[in-house]
Amino acid sequence: MAHSEALLVLENFIAGKFVPCSSYIDSYNPSTGDVYCRVPDSGKEEVEAAVKAAKAAFPIWSSKSPLERSQILNKLADLIEHDLEAFAQAESKDQGKTIAFARTVDIPRAVYNFRFFASSILHHTTECSEMASVGCVHYTSRAPVGVAGLISPWNLPLYLLTWKIAPAIACGNTVVAKPSEMTSVTAWMMCKLLEKAGVPHGVVNVVFGTGAKAGEALVCHPDVPLISFTGSTLTAQRITEKSAPHCKRLSLELGGKNPAIVFDDADLSQCIPTTLRSSFANQGEICLCTSRIFVQRGIYSEFLKRFVAEAKKWKVGNPSDPTVDVGALISKEHLEKVRSYVKKAQAEGARVLCGEGVDSLALPTGNQKGYFMLPTVIAEVKDESCCMQEEIFGPVTCVVAFDTEDEVIGRANGVKYGLAATVWSSNVGRVHRVARRLQSGLVWTNCWLIRDLNLPFGGMKASGIGREGAKDSYEFFTEVKTITIKH
Repeated sequence: MAHSEALLVLENFIAGKFVPCSSYIDSYNPSTGDVYCRVPDSGKEEVEAAVKAAKAAFPIWSSKSPLERSQILNKLADLIEHDLEAFAQAESKDQGKTIAFARTVDIPRAVYNFRFFASSILHHTTECSEMASVGCVHYTSRAPVGVAGLISPWNLPLYLLTWKIAPAIACGNTVVAKPSEMTSVTAWMMCKLLEKAGVPHGVVNVVFGTGAKAGEALVCHPDVPLISFTGSTLTAQRITEKSAPHCKRLSLELGGKNPAIVFDDADLSQCIPTTLRSSFANQGEICLCTSRIFVQRGIYSEFLKRFVAEAKKWKVGNPSDPTVDVGALISKEHLEKVRSYVKKAQAEGARVLCGEGVDSLALPTGNQKGYFMLPTVIAEVKDESCCMQEEIFGPVTCVVAFDTEDEVIGRANGVKYGLAATVWSSNVGRVHRVARRLQSGLVWTNCWLIRDLNLPFGGMKASGIGREGAKDSYEFFTEVKTITIKH
């Protein structure tokens, strides 16, 4: 462990104050393998205090007008944006992602999340209908639910935490948030800005710790009526079981095994660089990343040759180097898990064309113990292989050939997940036709990761329950009431 600098020690944020914890867990810098941070190992006691604070703050916060809440969200966005570089540096160090990705994606999107929901909360309308024959008018009213439990993952820490906090508090709820224990620093930094932004004490509470202790205590708490979770399908199953006795409202954004379908009329000059990005951006640690690439047989050889050549150009190394394309994976355990999939593919007879076990990885001296892996492309892998069925969540993608449209749709749909897909073709009729038939909550055609936050985000099958976005988040974080007036 490095001793040249003091360890950063985080504290829970409850009722507007930082509160020390009785026990802590180590958090590692993925690019060096060194412990650099101590994170509270919170449990029932800390969650109880946070829920109590959130409940106490709810009456005042929920009574504020949407405009008042909007102004506070915009102020918080301004404060984070003012410190964008500090947040980006912290996110890169804590998660292992490149500084370039943190600067251009993670932190700007966190800022935009607050601004987006600060705006959208001002523009919702309710429903009204008239029954003149019986002299009645019906209308709907929406109100915040109460204390929202928010559990966010380690891959896009502040980006996805704010994607939950912003709509929750914009709607008038108070929150208890639990970020991943592996990537807690930017959430802690955000807490320092809440009072200056005008967020009343107790509206946003952040409890750090593991899912097994802090997360489970939050899910099981009887005074937390709704849970928004982003993470693994396995964890979501436990959340569902634990919350069932309380009939909690759940929003679950889970894993994916996302296909890219490349037809023989695709523009490869656009397709190849975008598919490289969709496969390897953020070390492949995005639920929307492409991990199965189906290429029509007529262009399969050309695509594969060009794709592998370009993948080899992606630079892996110190995340703080602005020229680096691929940073470190989140942990030693996760790196070994991702590597194990490559070994399984080789054992099954697949060919690893570049990356893990094929090419050498040269790292700077200070990063020799970090959790790095080259972008890896696997070919000749069977559809039933675990590499084609299970979420790997790393810089690994499989490229296989197909012949017909019907065939590839069946194969693309032949997994338990249904989060996202991409389709590459210049035939407008085909892209519409294929998009309709794919079992995916999101389908991009001739692009990737272009998002309109007004529209629903979420997956089918084992990729989740519910949707997120302007209207969907508003409906999730509010209770609707139908009122009938007889006149």
